[in-house]
Amino acid sequence: MREKLKTDEEYKRDLTPEQYHVARRKGTEPAFSGKYWDHHEDGVYNCVCCGTPLFDSETKYDSGTGWPSFYEPIAQENVKTEADDSYGMHRTEVKCSTCGAHLGHVFDDGPKPTRQRFCMNSASLDFKKK
Repeated sequence: MREKLKTDEEYKRDLTPEQYHVARRKGTEPAFSGKYWDHHEDGVYNCVCCGTPLFDSETKYDSGTGWPSFYEPIAQENVKTEADDSYGMHRTEVKCSTCGAHLGHVFDDGPKPTRQRFCMNSASLDFKKK
């Protein structure tokens, strides 16, 4: 997918300060603080910046980390990953493939069937009920 970009000023106008910090500046919300870490409704989690569908509630699980965690995205082409060596750690960052928003990180310690844990920030997500 091609990135749909807004100007930085448009993102600042359209997002809350926390959403902007996390999604556009690669911030992280504190564990157990986001609105979706303990959220259990049926629906789809979309990118807060552009609305791209990212994760279905059927793939959400309690990882015990305090962030919303999923074992797979709705479609692999809706997310992209890249190496993140910040803070002296080697991690894999997850971004929205449409607009480049920072979503969180993916780890190889999740449940079957994928064994992946997409550990996302609530501030980067917008939930739509089914």
